[in-house]
Amino acid sequence: MATVGYFEGTDPSVLTRLAVSGIETLPLSNGFDGHGKYVNHLGKGEVDVVIAYLHKLTPASGVPTSPKDMLFACKIQSIPVLIVAPRDSHEAAKKPLGDATYSGIIAPEDLFDEIKKIVG
Repeated sequence: MATVGYFEGTDPSVLTRLAVSGIETLPLSNGFDGHGKYVNHLGKGEVDVVIAYLHKLTPASGVPTSPKDMLFACKIQSIPVLIVAPRDSHEAAKKPLGDATYSGIIAPEDLFDEIKKIVG
């Protein structure tokens, strides 16, 4: 069974559509919000994809971490990461992500379909 890791604030209708499609969901934390399992504690095979709205990966200035730091386990474990941002801001969204590893920037309305492409 496929499992999707998600950060706080993920659209509940997407999570519900995943659940009724037989796809499990696992809440994840960016290390600051305490929402679920800390994303950098993910092990191989634990989730098939991680979804995060851009703001969950961009810490406030002065905080000594970066999107690359937050997604380190995903890179090491080869877990695809979908960053959610409005379609008209995709180019601008790349700047705060820097050289973080991610699979794509997705418009909210395309999120469910993109997840289904990854998990089957």
